[in-house]
Amino acid sequence: MLEKVRIEDAVGMTLSHDITEIRRGQMKGPAFKKGHIIRETDLCHLDRLGKRHIYVLNIEEGYLHENEAAVAMATAFCGPGVNWLGEPTEGKIKLQAARHGLLYVNAEALTQVNMLGEVMCASRHTHSMVEKGDIVAATRAIPLVIQTEIVNAAIKIGQSNHGLFRVQSLKKAKVGIIITGNEIFSGLIQDQFEPVLQRKISQTASEVDEVILAPDSARFIAQEIARLLAKGINLILTTGGMSVDPNDETRQGIIQAGATEFIYGASVLPGAMFMMAYIGTVPLMGIPACGIYHEVTLLDLLLPRVLAGERITRKDIAALGHGGLCLDCPQCRYPICPFGKGI
Repeated sequence: MLEKVRIEDAVGMTLSHDITEIRRGQMKGPAFKKGHIIRETDLCHLDRLGKRHIYVLNIEEGYLHENEAAVAMATAFCGPGVNWLGEPTEGKIKLQAARHGLLYVNAEALTQVNMLGEVMCASRHTHSMVEKGDIVAATRAIPLVIQTEIVNAAIKIGQSNHGLFRVQSLKKAKVGIIITGNEIFSGLIQDQFEPVLQRKISQTASEVDEVILAPDSARFIAQEIARLLAKGINLILTTGGMSVDPNDETRQGIIQAGATEFIYGASVLPGAMFMMAYIGTVPLMGIPACGIYHEVTLLDLLLPRVLAGERITRKDIAALGHGGLCLDCPQCRYPICPFGKGI
């Protein structure tokens, strides 16, 4: 399949693969690309790269060149909102986001591909926010020539899962905020939650339509939720009243408003007293007091997923326990940190 030829005898022959050159601090890339026809003037350069021989490639039936394999796999791995970028280099090709949104990675299928051997694929974490043009994954065939059977197995995994990667656009929600607490409703203290939530919402495509101050009254809160729903609000955030204090009636108000799939408590710090519920298709998210003090909380992990159209379950929240411990770094670098990044 590969015929070894001395470089002196290779003049006029065509390279079957890239020849890499590395100069520390200057470059790492192909000095000669696949398809290059060897010239007399190339011999000294090849010699400096330590190449005393090149290989002439004769691909037998049942095998593929690394670049051909990379394109075939990349095509199968791209789901909605993802495409592959440019020509493969040394059997490697990159996948990029075709739009702004939330990246979803089928981690189980990705593992199946990487178990095949002689092929690989690596990606960003699932649930990463990406911009159009961002690199989300890369795949390659590891040997220069690879069995078609292995490549086809990788392609089948990708196709049967409608791609390994997809980017979901975030919907533009009409947001209502209910800030609870007798001390805030009566004007005894100034609310600190609204600017925090306004900032977080402004970082998405959504807009805050109305902010309501409410006393610790389940009936009042339930009535305000009903009014917001009636005017077309399709995402409700509530603050305060998330603790075990019997005076905190926010949760009861949400239940009285008709909430189902009510989830209280989360395996994430900060955010252990977070609440997630639904009234029909409208999500309600209850943010505990940690949302004022901490730069990043469970809200930051779940808000993009809610806006991407996910219906959050107890299992989704439980799974966030792995990677759900914020390290409270002196200078917050989220999302470039381990918070929210399990397996």
